[in-house]
Amino acid sequence: MNKPENSPLTQATALTVENLSFSYARKKALDQVSFSVNASQCTILLGPNGAGKSTLFSLITRLYDTRQGSITLCGFDVKQRTGQALSRLGVVFQQTTLDMDLTVMQNLRYHTALHGIGGKIAKKRIQEELERLNMYERRGERIRQLNGGHRRRVEIARALLHKPAVLLLDEPTVGLDIPSRHSIVEHVHALAAEHGLAILWATHLVDEIYPQDQLVVLHQGSIKQTGSLEQVLRKTNTRSIHEAFQQLTQDDRE
Repeated sequence: MNKPENSPLTQATALTVENLSFSYARKKALDQVSFSVNASQCTILLGPNGAGKSTLFSLITRLYDTRQGSITLCGFDVKQRTGQALSRLGVVFQQTTLDMDLTVMQNLRYHTALHGIGGKIAKKRIQEELERLNMYERRGERIRQLNGGHRRRVEIARALLHKPAVLLLDEPTVGLDIPSRHSIVEHVHALAAEHGLAILWATHLVDEIYPQDQLVVLHQGSIKQTGSLEQVLRKTNTRSIHEAFQQLTQDDRE
């Protein structure tokens, strides 16, 4: 994989969220959320179900409109310069968005066409991404023939075809078996470490965190802690991320 376009292997800030708040009627889903993600960095957005992770992703992708605060992708405000911002973004949603009756290749061809990627380049990129995920030999199979882990691999491949600078993953391993989970976690971390992507991975599973990751702990719409794994453990005076996570979200467990 070549270095992502618009995202050199540097520590440049690729995603910035500042003072972001959002409510559903009178229920506040996010309250003054601020953090950033750098190129070549995997940031884990860690929070229990209902913490506001999916709402945050819906705001970043413009499924919801930003009412308070700002979101910037590669220097472009997602509200003011939506097209330029979102062209730098790849997304894997929690619920699959693949067409179950199309083949792997047809799904990916459709995505490249939406991004205006020509035939030869599209074919080359599709082959590269599928081979990297050990899925090229299955390119002619319909999506409904694949298991959950293989479908997720196709979605990750699709999210990378237009060479984004930022990759969002919303609980991508939920419902998968352990080998599939581990394979996807390893692949995504390699994308950040080796290929310069800025990655924001939303999860409630602490075993998906690597020691080098940055953490953003979100609970009831507010950020409870940020920093490296070592910094979060030190700030919470805990010995494991599982213990720290319990402490930071303890009122959910009472």
